Amino acid sequence: MKLELCIPCLFGLEGLVGNELRHMQMENVRPENGRVYFTTDEAGLARANVRSRFGERVLLVIGRFSARSFDELFEGTKALPWERYIPKNGAFPVKGYSLDSALHSVPDCQKIIKKAVADRLAAKYHQPWLPEDGPLYQIQFAIMKDQAVLYLDTTGTGLFKRGYRPAHVAAPLRETLAAAMVDIAGYRGRGDFCDPFCGSGTIAIEAALAAKNRAPGINRHFSAEKWDWLDKGIWQQAIDEARAREFSGEYHIFASDIDPKAVEMAKANAKRAGVDDCIQFAVADATQFDRNTERGVIVTNPPYGERLMEKREAEQLYVHFGQAFRQTSGWQLYLLSSHTEFERSFGQTANKKRKLYNGTIKCDLFMYR
Repeated sequence: MKLELCIPCLFGLEGLVGNELRHMQMENVRPENGRVYFTTDEAGLARANVRSRFGERVLLVIGRFSARSFDELFEGTKALPWERYIPKNGAFPVKGYSLDSALHSVPDCQKIIKKAVADRLAAKYHQPWLPEDGPLYQIQFAIMKDQAVLYLDTTGTGLFKRGYRPAHVAAPLRETLAAAMVDIAGYRGRGDFCDPFCGSGTIAIEAALAAKNRAPGINRHFSAEKWDWLDKGIWQQAIDEARAREFSGEYHIFASDIDPKAVEMAKANAKRAGVDDCIQFAVADATQFDRNTERGVIVTNPPYGERLMEKREAEQLYVHFGQAFRQTSGWQLYLLSSHTEFERSFGQTANKKRKLYNGTIKCDLFMYR
């Protein structure tokens, strides 16, 4: 059965998500702002969940329609074939958002969609009351410019939660963004890799996962595993396929931080991710960075400084790290910062910049080649 799916992603990562979907042999890959649509079969649904490195979740598209009024929203929702996916006892909570549309009250939209789905299922199953004590079928909606798209969430807990990072330091970097930074830097396991502001180790861990070509979802579960209409065998098949694609080798990945507690957390996280044998951790001051290499890439996310005093401290950090970086040789640098005056503080204009979002924080990835 052909399915239309959608992977939402952080703004700026649409191209990366599209590329990885094409590598997974998905069809009709169509990147849009903050999401990528594609078509595949049931096996592809499992493959996308297990192997997507940059996407936030995998949504099954149930239908689209115009929704300029609550009546249109109700009738459009009720007309969709919900009984094809949700069983008699399925739990179907509703969440979503509305942008630039006449229907701007999200709670009202939630109630109307919930009632429309309940009415449709009650009529199809010939029962006035739905227990909702079975598996989860999370309904999501997006209403943009009066056009509604309704989905079922196949993933559950977001794909960025790989499961290796229960402990983290303040302002953690989302795993999907860390993986994207590693990919943009072109690191595939060759040469040296370093993160001198490693915090809880996310960038170095994602670099190790990329070097080993290890699928980020092989050790976790997904909501759709409990759905009756999906063949249970597709999940193990996706995991087996992913494991067969893994590499093994000797990798030179270095991660350090001035905070000993952060380094201990990073080590524990790397162990949970199964890549602690790939990364060398150390307590070190990034402003004293003096490592040289024949060929290497630094990918890092130093403190931004969101408050005034922290901003000044961050600027001083950039000044000293810039001075240290210019004394080294053989490195390319990919540094993420939301600081508007980063290049001035760092003391060097980037060769290239790329706009990315760390959650809702607008950042630039400064590239020094």
